[in-house]
Amino acid sequence: MLAVFLLAWTVLEMVNHGGGTIPLGIAGFIAPCLTRFFGPAGPHEPGQLPRGRVPAYNLVHRPIGPVLVLVVVPFLPGDGPGANVGLFTFGLAWLLHIAADRALGHGLRTADGRQR
Repeated sequence: MLAVFLLAWTVLEMVNHGGGTIPLGIAGFIAPCLTRFFGPAGPHEPGQLPRGRVPAYNLVHRPIGPVLVLVVVPFLPGDGPGANVGLFTFGLAWLLHIAADRALGHGLRTADGRQR
């Protein structure tokens, strides 16, 4: 249910503000998965993440990061109330990614790269 709410809110922000919020919203949703490709690779089985990539993956798949973005961004200086809406939308999309992963049964990884 949370994922549906976050999806609706993210899309609403992108439609209402347009411009840079659209690519930032898409980037916020996709960016957490990029940690699967960056970091030291090593031997691993199918479905298992290499050990060197697990810390970065787990870091960006914890909700504290996007929640901090959503709390801090409205207080950043800017010209008018919509000045930092793109960063806010990025945080929403990032949180949406985490909620969708959890809803689909994908969570954090163990130290050896397996699903918890």
